[in-house]
This record gives sequence, C-alpha cells and structure tokens, in this order.
Amino acid sequence: MKIKYRLLLAGIIVLLPLISWSQNKKNAGVWPAAKANAWYAKYTWLNGSDFIPSTAINQLEMWQAGTFDPTTIDRELGYAEGIGFNAMRVFLHSMAWQQDPKGFKQRVAQYLAIADKHHIKTLFVFFDDCWNATAKNGRQPDPKTGIHNSGWLQDPGNRLTDAGELPLLQKYVTDVLTTFKHDKRILLWDLYNEPGNSSKFEKSLDLLSKIFKWARAANPDQPLSAGLWDWSYEKLNAFQITHSDVITYHDYEDADKHERVVQILKAFGRPVICTEYMARLRNSTFVNTMPILKNEHIGAINWGLVSGKTNTIYAWDQPMPGGGEPKLWFHDVFRKDGTAYSQDEVSLIKKLNNKE
Repeated sequence: MKIKYRLLLAGIIVLLPLISWSQNKKNAGVWPAAKANAWYAKYTWLNGSDFIPSTAINQLEMWQAGTFDPTTIDRELGYAEGIGFNAMRVFLHSMAWQQDPKGFKQRVAQYLAIADKHHIKTLFVFFDDCWNATAKNGRQPDPKTGIHNSGWLQDPGNRLTDAGELPLLQKYVTDVLTTFKHDKRILLWDLYNEPGNSSKFEKSLDLLSKIFKWARAANPDQPLSAGLWDWSYEKLNAFQITHSDVITYHDYEDADKHERVVQILKAFGRPVICTEYMARLRNSTFVNTMPILKNEHIGAINWGLVSGKTNTIYAWDQPMPGGGEPKLWFHDVFRKDGTAYSQDEVSLIKKLNNKE
C-alpha cells in the first residue's frame, strides 16, 4: 500500500532465528501452531481483495452514517463472488466509532450480512500508518485528480499525541472485538496495517504492542495478526512474527522474489496469508503470482476490487494530473459497472477458483 517495499532475501534472513522460537515458545496468548493450522484447514484456498466501495475515498466515508453505502457494497461484493473471491480485507476507523459506537457497530454488522450473502469472509483492520495523518469527521475531501489514495487516512495518525486518545483507542478496540469476537463471518483481525510507515519507524512499536495486549484481553475466537511489510524494520518484524497467530504479509515484487519470501515464511510452521499484492507496473500481477500462491496454499488478497474514489488505478509514485485512464492500471479488477479491466485476468481468477 505504500511506496517502499524491500522484500529481499537478504532482509528476511534476519527472521530465521525466530523460526524455532516461534514454533516452541508460548508467548502472551499466541495460538499454538497446531491450533492455527487446524483453523486454516477449515477453509478452502482464501483469495480476494482489499475492499472499499467505489463511492468512498477513505475509511470514514465508508463507515460514517451519512455515507455508508450498502447498495454499492452489495453490488461490488457480487462482482467478487462472481469470480470466486471468498475473502475481503476491510479497514475500519476509530473516529467513525467515536462518533457513534452503536451505529458504527450496526453498520459493521450490516456489512458482514452483505458479505456473508456473497459467501465472503472478512479480515478487519484496526490501525494504519499509511497516507494522511490528519482525519476529520463529516464530509470527506474529493479525490485529487490522478493521485493514488489522495484521501486515505492513518489511524490514529497524529491524534495519538492528543491527551486522552489512548484510552479511547483501547475502548474502541475492546468494544468492537467484544461485540464481534464470536462472529463466524469474520475470518481474522488484522490489528495494524504497516506499522512504522510514514517515517514512524519503531515509534509505532508501542501502539502495536498495546493493541495486541488489548486484543488478547478480549480473547476473540478469530486469530490475530499484523502483516509484515518492510524487512528493514527488525524490531517490528520480530514482534509481529512472535505475536501473530497467523502470519500475514505484503509483497508487491515480481513473482520470483515473492516466491522466495513465501518459502521462508512457511518455515515458521503457521498459516500464511498475503494481504496485499498485485501492482501491475511493478510486475506483481495475477498472472505471474496468483497461481504460485494457490500452489503454496497461501491466502491471496490483492489491493483493490473496483476502480473508484481511492484512485488506485494510478501508481503510488506516478500521478496523472490530467486524470485520464492509465494504459496499465496499477491496482483494481473491475470498473464500476462490473466489467473487468482485463478479461484475461478475470478468466484466470475464475479458473483458479474452479468457476469456469
């Protein structure tokens, strides 16, 4: 989801000493590997997208009462069901909860009912260090022409310096997890997206450790994770590996490099799910990567389902000021009307999901 990805073999080797430790050490309520693998065995191959409806520029626009759009959510999850996608990764936002905890949870339940109708499990994300650090309730900004994710929000972003914010965040996480901790429609809780991004580095370790503590105290039926994404962040990576029930990660590299990452992560003896991949301009594609992930029984969740207000058809670092359609989309699978950006890609996904 961000510009800098260093998933190189030399970097990931720093995690190798953790493999035997993570297989044998009981740590802070982390599921034993046998329990995690038994959980994973209940599912067929998990695949899908990071999802936000095309009518929302960010998480607040998705979840606030005035702009929550179940009609579009239903239609677009129908596109996903049609090609065999069975999992969606969906970002929450604490400020939407702070506005109206009861209403927020009702909307989450409504989303889950729609996803379940389409036979889709959900991975919910709590915190996020990517993109804009300042968020405001109410009407959200219009997309900036031709700019990737111009309105996406960190959570908590710069609010973490506000007095009293940390207790509110704890209450938010605890309330949502307690409400939905037995909900079988939820696959997994992805506690923190790309901790350390936006030049936060190891400053995010404190909040990362706190959300794992809060989540363990809530004791949900679903597993907990926080995805690996930059192999230079040794302390963060070590914490994420040793505190996650299921290993999740991001990789926007070409297929050969991605496959090496997969082989090393599998050595931890736990289920592995890729929660972000597929950036066509970086040679991370459905065609070259998705078959590898299926063959290795790695969950495959790409960034982006339907082209919309997030502007993720444009590359991170290649804005198009004119706002025209790029010849090669960066992310996303469908146009708003449900037609595929690439029929060949959609045919491959359907074939991999035994839908053709």
